[in-house]
Amino acid sequence: MFDTFIVNPMINALLVLYDLLFNNYVLAIAVFTILIRLITLPLNLRQQRSMQRTQEMQPQIQAIQKKYKDNPQRMQEEFQKIGYNPTESLTGCLPLLIQMPILFGLYRAIIVTLGSTPQAMFELTQRTYSFIDLTPLLPINNFFLWLNLGQPDPYYVLPVLVFGTMYLQQKLLTPQTTQSKDGKENDPAQAMSRSMQTTMPLMFGFFSLSFPSGLSIYFVLSNLIGIAQGYYMRYITAKEKEEAAEQKKSKKVKNVVVVDEPPPSSADVAVAQAADADGTSVSSSPPAPSSQKPKSKRKRRSKKS
Repeated sequence: MFDTFIVNPMINALLVLYDLLFNNYVLAIAVFTILIRLITLPLNLRQQRSMQRTQEMQPQIQAIQKKYKDNPQRMQEEFQKIGYNPTESLTGCLPLLIQMPILFGLYRAIIVTLGSTPQAMFELTQRTYSFIDLTPLLPINNFFLWLNLGQPDPYYVLPVLVFGTMYLQQKLLTPQTTQSKDGKENDPAQAMSRSMQTTMPLMFGFFSLSFPSGLSIYFVLSNLIGIAQGYYMRYITAKEKEEAAEQKKSKKVKNVVVVDEPPPSSADVAVAQAADADGTSVSSSPPAPSSQKPKSKRKRRSKKS
């Protein structure tokens, strides 16, 4: 089952790429790596988005942990209310776990395609699809610089590159964790994710000491693509935060309170309608004081005199 669905397709894919890329096995591995990364790209982007969302929720998570530290059940209920799942902190290691079948399948594919013994040649013919002509492809060129692609790197350059590139990729893809004043992690899941940043690169770097060089090249190229993807995601996230901040500022400007004039009363409306019907203009302002009062005062003064 494993050979039918994983190993044999990889062997034939490498042979087709080797034929198309001028019988260069390193180029075949490079294009194969790009294809694998494109296939797993949606999953990787989803995991990165999930980890970034968890990182943004850290203030709420820490407040809930501090408030309900003696009540784990209530803590889980509060986590569900804000949409947080503690197991999501470990999703940064999921892409590496998914690569495990690819690792075993590609390891076997390289051993079979680069084998030079009669037994290896016979096994290759049994695993090759009928539409592939092996006659112009054999023997496959398995040398690149100082490397025999079917053997481990004798100078340990590739194992160091595997460790360094994988460590940087894990650091970019894993959200930053927060620590308490005593230096301990606030979230056990985050502590586990932090420890995996070092243990996984160390493990794969150690394995690369015995991996074929072609497989180590695959891991180095895959990690470099992951590093570029991590920087791109950080750029997109920073840009989205800037746009969100600008939108908040614009909303604050629009929400400035403007005092409107009070609407006219029903009496004013009735007077205005009556004036329109008579063809006269009626002012809502109070009438000006009359000029007859001074005259009455003059008459009274004249009588007294």
